Amino acid sequence: MTDTENRTTVLFVTGMSGAGRTSVANVLEDDGWYVSDNVPMSLISQLVEMVRSSEVGEQRIAMVVRGGDPSFAAEMAALRRSLEEGGASTSMIFVDASDDVLVRRFEQVRRRHPLQGSGTLGEGIAAERAVMEPVANRADRVIDTSNLSSTRLRSIVENVFPHVAGRRLSIAVQSFGFKYGLPIDCDLVADVRFLPNPFWIPELREHNGRDPQVRDYVLGQDDASAFLERYVDLVGIVARGYLREGKGYMTLGVGCTGGKHRSVAMSEDLARRLSEVVDAEGNPLYDVEVTHRDLGNE
Repeated sequence: MTDTENRTTVLFVTGMSGAGRTSVANVLEDDGWYVSDNVPMSLISQLVEMVRSSEVGEQRIAMVVRGGDPSFAAEMAALRRSLEEGGASTSMIFVDASDDVLVRRFEQVRRRHPLQGSGTLGEGIAAERAVMEPVANRADRVIDTSNLSSTRLRSIVENVFPHVAGRRLSIAVQSFGFKYGLPIDCDLVADVRFLPNPFWIPELREHNGRDPQVRDYVLGQDDASAFLERYVDLVGIVARGYLREGKGYMTLGVGCTGGKHRSVAMSEDLARRLSEVVDAEGNPLYDVEVTHRDLGNE
């Protein structure tokens, strides 16, 4: 077989237990990937070679792998190198969620954490996070499922490979509050704390950035519109690079102090502006969705 006849992509799906590895695998299987779950790492190279030798054309193989051993990161890195030296293209999705969400999910299904042993659930999660941190650092894509619906997760996974999905670049605009921490899966972060805070205006405090009075106040501030115009231009530069690199999904974080007023109003208007960007034929360049992570946390 020639290289043009046999193109193999091996996608590793890994991450924290309870974060949604199986959900990601289900989406990939629906999208035509050959999905294998929990195959021992020592057998993965053999399985990939069996698929390559039995089929001509493009093979898309997704391997769901579970960590736990301290050597997992090194073994994964060595496996990817070996597969790439053999002519395959590899990438990795790491599925994560906050500790609070993981605890809630395990309690809902009444399962023990695989690394819990005789300790507490929290200790099991902490032990796994310590093992998986270097793996997450080497992942091509980290997906935080803490606040994702199944529909949103599907959209993200399907757009990881735009040459397969055949979709426009998908952009998620997410407002957040810095006091609750940075979203771990943002590609770009905009800090809009340079704008006056409506929280200090009594008649605006109880409203949020989706309400007309707060929206008009925030967007009417000096430099708010200029910031958004330039940010749309910046996103355009990054988006073109993402598409050249085969990435189909971008997450934009827009943060203020509490994630209720400024970031919400600016995220809504940024999403509107991005959805209005078109190509020479008048077709939208982006599929845009806006979410508000910390709205309601006050």
